Formats: sequence, C-alpha cells, structure tokens
Amino acid sequence: MKIKKYTQLAALALAALSVSAFAQEKKGVTESELKYQAGGSPMAGEPMYQATNPKAPPMTQAEFDTARKIYFERCAGCHGVLRKGATGKPLTPDLTVSKGTDYLKIFIAYGSPAGMPNWQTSGELTEKEVDLMARYIQHDAPQPPEWGLEQMKQTWKVIIPPAQRPTKKMNNYNISNIFSTTLRDTGEVALIDGDTKKIINIVKTGYAVHISRMSASGRYLFVIGRDAKINMIDLWMEKPDNVAEIRVGLEARSVDTSKFKGFEDKLAIAGSYWPPQYTIMKGDTLEPLKIVGTRGMTVDKQEYHPEPRVASIVASHFKPEFVVNVKETGKTLLVDYSNIDALKVTEIGTARFLHDGGLDSTKRYFMVAANQSNKIAAVDLKEGKLTALIDVGKIPHPGRGANFVHPKFGPVWATGHLGDETISLIGTDPVKHKQYAFKEVAKLTGPGGGALFIKSHPKSKNLWSDAPLNPDPKVSQAIVVYDINNLDKGYKVLPIAEWADLKDDGAKRVVQPEYNRAGDEVWFAVWSAKNKQSALVVVDDKTLKLKAVIKDPRLITPTGHFNVYNTQHDVY
Repeated sequence: MKIKKYTQLAALALAALSVSAFAQEKKGVTESELKYQAGGSPMAGEPMYQATNPKAPPMTQAEFDTARKIYFERCAGCHGVLRKGATGKPLTPDLTVSKGTDYLKIFIAYGSPAGMPNWQTSGELTEKEVDLMARYIQHDAPQPPEWGLEQMKQTWKVIIPPAQRPTKKMNNYNISNIFSTTLRDTGEVALIDGDTKKIINIVKTGYAVHISRMSASGRYLFVIGRDAKINMIDLWMEKPDNVAEIRVGLEARSVDTSKFKGFEDKLAIAGSYWPPQYTIMKGDTLEPLKIVGTRGMTVDKQEYHPEPRVASIVASHFKPEFVVNVKETGKTLLVDYSNIDALKVTEIGTARFLHDGGLDSTKRYFMVAANQSNKIAAVDLKEGKLTALIDVGKIPHPGRGANFVHPKFGPVWATGHLGDETISLIGTDPVKHKQYAFKEVAKLTGPGGGALFIKSHPKSKNLWSDAPLNPDPKVSQAIVVYDINNLDKGYKVLPIAEWADLKDDGAKRVVQPEYNRAGDEVWFAVWSAKNKQSALVVVDDKTLKLKAVIKDPRLITPTGHFNVYNTQHDVY
C-alpha cells in the first residue's frame, strides 16, 4: 500500500512540475482571458437546492457556501451554472470524484494547456481556497430555481402607466445625443447630456448593467443588468427616469425592442443566462407575454445541453424578427414576432459559444462572434440563412463591431480579440466587392490582447480600439486609433487615463469608444474600482486632441456607454 501511495504521489508531483513549466512558458490562457472569464455572476447569493454526494470528500456547510460563492464569482462563466460544461469542460461528480482531491488541486492551482487558468500561481486563489474548490466540484452542483411567468409578474412594476406619461417631449435636452453610461458596481446608469457634458440623472437599475438599447422611436431607453433586471426609462419626461421594470430571470445579458416598420415600440425582448430562455414583453410596460426555453441539442455533436445561455439579441430591419443568439448550442434563432401566439422560429446552425456582434453597414447581415470557436458567423437577415463562417483570431470580442469603407476591400466589418493582438477585417459587400465578401481580408496589429470594443463612424476616417483587460497598464490605460485610409502606418496611442488626470492609484482601465451623434467626438470611460476615482474622457475625432473630461463623485465604475441616436439606428 505504501509503494502504491508513493507512486501516486510521485505521479502527481510530476504532473505539477509539468503544468508549472507550462504556466511559466505563458502558453494557453492569457492574463487577459483570465480577467474576462473570471467575471462575477450575480447568482452567488441566490438560494439553491443542494444535494450532497456521499462519495465526495466531506465539507461543512460553511465550506460549501464559501466554495459556491467562489465558483459563481470565478468559474460559472466557463463551466456553467450546473457545471455540465460551457466554454469550459464539465465538472460533474461522475468525472471529478474518480480524479481525486490531490489531482484536482494541481490542475486548479497550475492550470492546463487545454485552457484551465492557473488560479493559485496567478494569485487569484489561495492554497486553502484551491483545496476547497477541489472538494466542492466532487459534490453535486446546487440547483438554482427556474423562473417562469409567475416569478416574473411578482417583480414587474409599471411605475408610470402609459396613459400618465407625457404626450410630448417635456425637456429641452437634445435626446438624440444623450449618453447612457453604465455605473457597474452601484446598480445605476448615468444619463449624460452629450452637448453640455452634464449629468441629467442617475437612474437606479439592476446590478452591473450589461447594455443599453433604444426603442425604434428613440423615446424609451432599456437597460438590463446581469441580475436580469430590466429598467425602462422615458426620455420625454422633464427629468428622464424609470417608468417600468421587471426581472426576467436570475442572470442575463441582452435586451432589444422591435424595429420593423409597423411594429416600432410594440415589443421588447430579453435573453437570460439562467434560466436559459428568452422573454417577449409589451414594449410600453414590460408586461411579460411569452417565454421560450433554449435547452436543446448542440450544432456540432448534436448532443443535449441543459444550459444554453442567450448571449446577444438584435432586432432585424428586414423582417418582424428578433435575432437571438444561443451560446452553448451555437444556434442563431430568427424569432418572428408578428404573431407571438403562433410563434415561428427559424433555427440557423452557426458555431458554438456565440457571444456578441452587430449588423453590417447595410443592416442586412448580422456578424456574430463565436468566441471560443474563434469564428465570426455572417447571417443573412433578408434571406434567413447562414452566409459564411469566417475564421478569425483568438476569442473575438467585437461589441457590435465597426463598419467602414476600406480603400481596397470596400465595406468591411471589424472585430478585435481578447486572446491576441489582432484586429480582423471582414468584407461585407457581395455586390461590388464579391471577391472579398465574407472573408477575412486583412489583419491589423494592435498593442496586445485584452480588447473588448472597437468603433468607427460613417462620418469619421478613424478606427478606435481599447484593451482594458490587457495586463500592461500602459496598454489598458490608453487607446489606439488607426487612420482608415492609411492602415499600413499602424496606430497612434492616446494616453486617455493620463488625460483624465485622476489623483489616486486606481486601475484606470480605458474602455468602450463611443461616438456622439455628429460623429465628431469619441467618448471613453476611465474605469477604476468603486472606491477610486473614475472619469469620462471626450476626444476630438478629427484632431485627436482632448476635448473634455467629465468628473463627478457619482461616476462610480463607469464601463459601457451608449449614444441614443447611434444605438437607436445601429450606427457603429
């Protein structure tokens, strides 16, 4: 028995040395990817059904609760709520118990070439926490509650009924140039006057608002938090504020409204991470009308997946359809909302791990990133079919992407990447530039990985890219800008965080370039921790000079910001 145990320990030690050497070579998971994948989940504190696996190593209730919190803060984004696998491998007891605690501790601590981050050697987890997690994943995953119509209606509030709202605009704001800025850690959005650079109102919302979207008319602003709470803000009010709210689940990322002619402002839709489903609501009150689950078979192996999250949604301009992207199964759903009592859904197999994306300049083609597949799927919204799957760089993360006219390739759509330093340009004109259409026609070199958003504007000659998750502060605290007509010259670096002139030692990560309506200003968030000072920086798009810095103690952890007109009309 002693010889056998010694042999097992020796094998584990060799495995640790092998994995440690791998980590030192800095292959596999980059620090940028680690920061992205370790994003917190609002489900850490939700009550869940817990079952104990008798074959698993013992854990006290306090240990289990701590481990569950760590799991939802660090691991659920990759391995799923039920631990049955998402972009990461399954971590269910039928697979983990046989490995044993010591084996699991090594791979949690050191990572693996297959994509597991090195949680202990990176300093993200302590040795004690690694031991805790190695035992936790041998127990059955706790089961979160489902969330149906009854639960939604319990959270639904019409704060100001439609009949009591203004019949005309009651303020003097240039609504089309208002910015909705996410204040991530306070559960708020700041509505900022793009003309005067003054804060109009700080509006209470859900936790960590993910996106803001506009109604087709440009009157109503919809924001959704990661806790699946939707707030509907009326911009016609004397002081724009909430008029309705609802929670459509326990965790979510996406919201949009109907935009096809004749259906403007009629309906809204939200997609949930948990439960895996999407919800169609009334566009003036958020009353839930139809809930559709997304559990089903994957596009590649055609095997059942219990947790396919709805990652992104856009509204088609060509048909009365919502474009719903289901992450784990790799399916783009065209949901015909013309008759929700007889709902018609066109299912298009694209690629697994769909994430974010946007429309091309004609709004006919939806370009969506299948991030862990390193592909962009181009979906024809007029014909209702997949046009192409395009190989790009490592972990594309376009936001909504950027459209511009390339001197050689004609209209292109661009994406940056989390996992490498490249920017991919994809041709989008199958008529006048057929030979380049829906192919990666060029790669630009950026300052490094960790990019989240890329942006241009029809009236601009510039292409902007951030890299807030890059481990080098010189990269994460700056922005790069390319001259579209001279892309071979490379990029210029603008020291946005330095221009913000913040007095403390915060992270000062620069995130999400966003144009004003006129296309002559670009706004950036300088994002620090909630106990540090943050700011917004406005740059002149033509001169590339600092134009304004917006500071206010209420601007806590600003991240995404969305211009009303550009969001309403899908200008990017």
